Amino acid sequence: MTNTTKKPRLGARELIRALAFFLIIPLVPLLAAGDSGWSRGWLYALITIGMSILSRVLIFKKSPGLARERAGYASAEGVKPWDKKLVPWITIYIPLVTLIVAGLNERFGWAPEVPLWLAWASLVVILLGYAFGIWAMLSNPFFSAVVRIQTDRGQVAVEAGPYHYVRHPGYVSGIFTWLAIPLLLDSFWALIPALAACALTILRTKLEDQTLIEELPGYKEYTQRTRYRLLPGVW
Repeated sequence: MTNTTKKPRLGARELIRALAFFLIIPLVPLLAAGDSGWSRGWLYALITIGMSILSRVLIFKKSPGLARERAGYASAEGVKPWDKKLVPWITIYIPLVTLIVAGLNERFGWAPEVPLWLAWASLVVILLGYAFGIWAMLSNPFFSAVVRIQTDRGQVAVEAGPYHYVRHPGYVSGIFTWLAIPLLLDSFWALIPALAACALTILRTKLEDQTLIEELPGYKEYTQRTRYRLLPGVW
């Protein structure tokens, strides 16, 4: 990797993609359900849109360079080939299937129903998951949407905030949030694609961690201080 790596470009295409991701995708369960009065669908949509906007505002204020990096990830150079294949599945295809299944579940009333207490517990997990993810992004100025060594941005190993406890807190946030979303939307069936997204996220964690060990100066030493990738005491 050389310092000739081009910085991601932030243009109209990137802005449209971000708008679709943050404002349209959260409405997919409502569209699939065909019920504009579905309260759980609206609750999920409003929380997701609100948290997405909040995180981007906070990131832009603290680290404009990171905001640009994340918004322009599709045009970034130096992205690992395997990550180019994984990212669409983890961030778009499987999440869309999860949300569509949840909406269809509401439309057709597939059994079994999620107990109300479990749905409310999942709401707490979602809020905590989003908050944990925002904490990770604010703690790491190199929190890119893709796996690449950001030599153009002077990337270094980060140990602040949640990175003191696990090496990939952003993925922790994603896994717990995606396991909770189907429960909030009253669909055990939607857990099936959600679990697939979690499995791919764990695979991505392993591949990214190995990449950082091999290519990012100081990261191998960091792994000796922060031993676990996702779950303390487990892995």
